[in-house]
Amino acid sequence: MLTHIVCWKYKAETTDEDREKHIEALRALVGVIPEIVTFDVGSDILHLDRSFDTGLVSTFADREALDSYTVHPEHQKVAAMGKEVAEKVVSVDFLSEPPAVAGGLS
Repeated sequence: MLTHIVCWKYKAETTDEDREKHIEALRALVGVIPEIVTFDVGSDILHLDRSFDTGLVSTFADREALDSYTVHPEHQKVAAMGKEVAEKVVSVDFLSEPPAVAGGLS
């Protein structure tokens, strides 16, 4: 499994409406791009100095699936939108094991 994480720090002039449009456009990718295994996106709730405004965590079966997602035309549209509204975008992609069960084995 490959985990894909992206965070956006919006420009000061980015409106709340534009932020919501960006998040909704990201969420709309789920029904369009079949390579997505899991997908979660939302707004930061802590508002710390180090916080970014929006974060996305998604998983893909492998690198090939992530690459297909990356070049998909609908993803390209949303990525362009993110570049317009964000002053900074960071990402990390890593191979991941199946999720561990909190609290140990039952």
